[in-house]
Amino acid sequence: MVAIDVKALFASLMPLVERRPMSERETGSVFRSLMKSLVHFDNAVGFAYRGEERPVDFYDTFNAEKYEVHVTIYQAGAFLLDPFYHATRAGRSGFFRMRELAPDRFFVSEYYRTYYGETRLAEEVGFFVPLTAGVGAVLSLMRLERSGEFSPAEIEILRAAAPLVLALVRTGLGDMSGRFAGAPAEPTTPRNGGGAAYSVWERLGLTLREAAIVDLVLQGHSSEAIGLRLGISTGTVKVHRRNVYRKLDISSQTQLLSLYLDNFSRV
Repeated sequence: MVAIDVKALFASLMPLVERRPMSERETGSVFRSLMKSLVHFDNAVGFAYRGEERPVDFYDTFNAEKYEVHVTIYQAGAFLLDPFYHATRAGRSGFFRMRELAPDRFFVSEYYRTYYGETRLAEEVGFFVPLTAGVGAVLSLMRLERSGEFSPAEIEILRAAAPLVLALVRTGLGDMSGRFAGAPAEPTTPRNGGGAAYSVWERLGLTLREAAIVDLVLQGHSSEAIGLRLGISTGTVKVHRRNVYRKLDISSQTQLLSLYLDNFSRV
């Protein structure tokens, strides 16, 4: 049975009852206090997303070392491969575990091995909140390997808390479009290409179809899943992958990811 700190729970809700205006940071702090009264977690972070623009971090509990991995490196291009980012762009709303959203090969992908391996996480869960003007926010809870995964009872409590969390975030954050630079870009998907991710591959000489495929490969989709998503055979996907490796003069997904991250900053 999960022990709930009732006193902390009531205290965390006071800013909502008092109906005071809250800053982004205070919204995050109220969220953290509310979650701490319900379950144990090691870190929390809040990002706002709009299209393929670099995400805005509006709250976190990281020390300087963890901030570098979870925020700085993430904003530098790793976010485009994140299942939470893609779920936000797809308009997801509510509470989800990473494992519910991740592609079929995500947990053995090079991105997971090199990036998530640095985070030392046992599990990450998130509350997904569509906002106005094409912006979506995600508030994540993270459990380190030493803490283990969230239990089924904890997950049930967090799912039950989702409507309250979504209302809190919408009230506290409001319109965040002003936190992004310029007008929002036209929406794009891996099926039709375009955007910052495609610009990386275009710079490296790949076709639109090749760019869509390697994007999905790095996100953690298998050749079979990519074929179904793009409406082509698994064999055709593998041929495109071989052609991409030949064009880029590489022989591994490790090199493919390194090329992507190195070139994203130049877009």
